[in-house]
Amino acid sequence: MKAMIFAAGLGTRLAPLTNDRPKAMVEVGGMPLLEICIRRLIRYGFTDIVVNVHHFADLIIDFLNTKNNFGINIKISDEREMLLETGGGLKKAAWFFDDGQPFLVCNVDILTNLDLRKLYDTHCDSWAIATLATRTRDTSRYLLFDEENTLQGWKNMKTEEVRLPSNSTVDLTPFAFSGIHVISPAIFDVMREEGKFSIIETYLNLIPNHTLKAYPHDDDIWLDVGKPESLAKAEEIRKTIL
Repeated sequence: MKAMIFAAGLGTRLAPLTNDRPKAMVEVGGMPLLEICIRRLIRYGFTDIVVNVHHFADLIIDFLNTKNNFGINIKISDEREMLLETGGGLKKAAWFFDDGQPFLVCNVDILTNLDLRKLYDTHCDSWAIATLATRTRDTSRYLLFDEENTLQGWKNMKTEEVRLPSNSTVDLTPFAFSGIHVISPAIFDVMREEGKFSIIETYLNLIPNHTLKAYPHDDDIWLDVGKPESLAKAEEIRKTIL
């Protein structure tokens, strides 16, 4: 099975720790976030991984070489010329997903005990073009799902902007995206956006003609390692998920 790790971000929220290293190389209990992510993917059967790089890219590349790519197939998607965000980054790495099989995508700064294989298998058993891990938690932007957990829209709580490409009139449930999703390679045939863009933008544009599903996992441990003050909690979580 194949996966992509988004590791190219600037990690500004983790400053000053990211003043001399990429977010992916910030350590939790002596282990870089990137290594934690890779080890969890390997545990669930993912043996082909592409990692996108931008900020202090050489440190990530050198680290993977030192670790002999953890004994699996790891490739680099180089975004040093331009940081492409999640949608553009995925599109640039489309060459890696050439086997016709669904693949998992995750943010490097997410710590969770979510069963990645179960998420993957759930997607494979559906007709969805993408299955998004979601949670009920406070956030500034929500994805809106119907009673069948099908994506219908998006809402920005700060600006009150709402996007409903489906024109749905049913009651919708707001879920926060967990930064982990399984995607079918058919998405590359319908991804019309170019350059730098968010994968959420693609998902919203696909709503009228494609099925995108939520995978709620409120019972799991989950943490966005976004700020230095989250590292103490992150260390406790790392001990339970590896």
